[in-house]
Amino acid sequence: MKIHIIRQRATEEEIHEMLEELETYIKLVVDVERGILAGGGEYHVDCEEVLLEDGSRQEDLWGVDWYPESKRVEFIALINIRPRQGNRGMEVEDPKLRTKIETIVRRLLEGVSK
Repeated sequence: MKIHIIRQRATEEEIHEMLEELETYIKLVVDVERGILAGGGEYHVDCEEVLLEDGSRQEDLWGVDWYPESKRVEFIALINIRPRQGNRGMEVEDPKLRTKIETIVRRLLEGVSK
């Protein structure tokens, strides 16, 4: 399992390594304050742990899935269940937060082929 912290546009090699676990999509956790993400691994919590060790704050981390072929972002992850932050389900509910997450994902991953 290879998890990368992506701070600038990902390389083809990084995308390939992040796809190794699940093949067709990548589990990501996005730090919306730092504008970075971690990707790869079997579970969102794996990426979350790497970012927490790197200095991220729990309340800034949101889980999504990235499908490189269709360039689609899905906003569903167990780590997104945060009643104290107003997110009661697995899907990120706040449209502004979704936009911020998607902007970071596209900036760092879009345009990179697998």
